[in-house]
Amino acid sequence: MREMILLASLNQLDFSRFDHPLILKQLAITSRKLAELKGVAASIPNQGILINTLGLQEAKDSSEIENIVTTHDELFRDAVLPETLANPAAKEVLRYRQALRLGFESVVKTGLITSNQIVAMQAELERTNAGFRKLPGTSLKNAQGKVVYMPPQDPAEIIGLMTDLEKFINDADRCPLDPLIKMALIHHQFESIHPFYDGNGRTGRILNVLYLVKEGLLDVPVLYLSSHIVRTKSDYYRLLQAVRDSDVWEDWVLYMLQAVEQTAGQTITTIHAIKTALFDYKHRIRAEFKFYSQDLINNLFNHPYTKIEFVQQDLKVSRLTATKYMDALDEAGFVQKHKIGRSNYYINVALNQILQGQ
Repeated sequence: MREMILLASLNQLDFSRFDHPLILKQLAITSRKLAELKGVAASIPNQGILINTLGLQEAKDSSEIENIVTTHDELFRDAVLPETLANPAAKEVLRYRQALRLGFESVVKTGLITSNQIVAMQAELERTNAGFRKLPGTSLKNAQGKVVYMPPQDPAEIIGLMTDLEKFINDADRCPLDPLIKMALIHHQFESIHPFYDGNGRTGRILNVLYLVKEGLLDVPVLYLSSHIVRTKSDYYRLLQAVRDSDVWEDWVLYMLQAVEQTAGQTITTIHAIKTALFDYKHRIRAEFKFYSQDLINNLFNHPYTKIEFVQQDLKVSRLTATKYMDALDEAGFVQKHKIGRSNYYINVALNQILQGQ
């Protein structure tokens, strides 16, 4: 078994080592791209549209890293007809979205990311109140089943390290580094502490975007690194381990900065596509139907899959009227009507194509 390595406080790092030309150059590029994403996201009139749609995409990608695999259809269908969803993986992915929302609301309310908030997110994610690990035995293995890293085993050490990490996250005076570099350090430290019995990877990936929100680099949680990690999974784990084995922090920080840059660029493209589709629907539905309203547009883009009850609630109309509206949009090709048992739901055609990368 791999010998356990005692983790040190991040404040013991020599922060000047990150004044490396390659890191500083990448940091400038990444910062510009992230600022562009913040501006583009703010241009969407209803921010809830991005939180709902992109948050679910992140939940799917982040869970896929842990081999929890489901489909867009199962996830979106659960929002309208949860009683029809039998796939446990889809339900687990949806809990990720709930944990993300819980964390975001806490950060907006408090301006902090505390150990208690992290525990609450993991509890929502895993449906457990186990909290931090109290029993030894947790180890991290590679694809061949070989132990490559033994995280802290003593409950008191875990609590101490998480308390120290909480201070590092929230006290700007403890570290002069740019928040993007700090995010890379925080992510590595959290994954190395591995404080929970399960859900460490997904909780750590939620922390990434919440930290960017906390630092004001984003207004809403729309930048999610999981899709990049899925594509570069071997590099991600190799560089995580290289820090533990050989103290190669610089390569890890560079990887994370590049991940933010590339993901921000892809997210900008997605948001532009959503915005184009939203305004296209707005103009065409307003031109074709007297029942057009902004509430209707918000409903169609807040819910990639919607149902009559949602339309009734959002538009304050009767069931008969809501059905009439949606069936007309179905005939015109704006939505596709589907039926399961006695229940109908309606898929936003343009938005669904964007989210599935078509």
